[in-house]
Amino acid sequence: MSNLRNGEFTVPLNGINHWVKIEGAENQTIPLIILHGGPGGNHYVFERTAGALLAKTRTIVYYEQRGCGRSEKPYADNEYTIQVLIEDFKDLKKWLGVEEVDLLGYSFGGELALEVANHLPEEIHQIILSAPSLLNTDIQKMVQVTGFLSIGDSNLINKISACFQTGGTLDTIYNEVWEMVSPEIVDLLLFENQEIAKINRGLWEESNLVNTGLMNRTLTNRPLEVPLLERLKEIHHQILIMTGVFDRNTGLPISKLIHSNLPNSTLILFGESAHFPDLEETERFVKETNKFLD
Repeated sequence: MSNLRNGEFTVPLNGINHWVKIEGAENQTIPLIILHGGPGGNHYVFERTAGALLAKTRTIVYYEQRGCGRSEKPYADNEYTIQVLIEDFKDLKKWLGVEEVDLLGYSFGGELALEVANHLPEEIHQIILSAPSLLNTDIQKMVQVTGFLSIGDSNLINKISACFQTGGTLDTIYNEVWEMVSPEIVDLLLFENQEIAKINRGLWEESNLVNTGLMNRTLTNRPLEVPLLERLKEIHHQILIMTGVFDRNTGLPISKLIHSNLPNSTLILFGESAHFPDLEETERFVKETNKFLD
């Protein structure tokens, strides 16, 4: 019995009440489950932008991961491992009552989509990754640090350069850099078009949803034994990767690395976007998504 009807729901998944929203059920397509980034983010912006357009032709399923957005927090601060997130996903799919789903993951959601596909290969049809991350890799930390160097004023550049002079580890430098950047600098990192950055930040504020940082901490401290990068060759699904050429957050190096290790992937570049092609080139993002899924 399928639960595919439009509306917002509170659904107990793996012992935690999750916020779930279904739109476009009348389209009767294979459900497209949207996986948000962060780690620890939410869907508030996506559901009001690209998501609303996708729901015109597809059945869209949103869920916010445990402890994120409008979903309940686990009792323990470290109950956010990849294994636990995959169990949550399994329960969501069971609740939906469908054989197969498509996935669209953005940023960390792209990485989580690949983990889900690797662990539950038979249950996933096709996958779309928008600016996917590879947490816990040196390359991603380097991309972000160099990203800040590329947009910073001389003061920030000097401060970051000073971090490198101390001979600290990359992890130390990475954490120090994130501690010294303002919201305005983060907007410059994430967006090419600062008008769109303002709209995004306005929606963030309107949502009143906060990222506790607990999921990020757990995923950093308790990674899977075999890194995702070493398992990508096992994922044989048809996969579309969409990345902005100005992405300074996960960046082209990460998308190209993922693309070159996946057996069946296509990489499309967005010439006017940084980390959020869904916001900076929304119409094209929706068009490419629909074209791929059809």
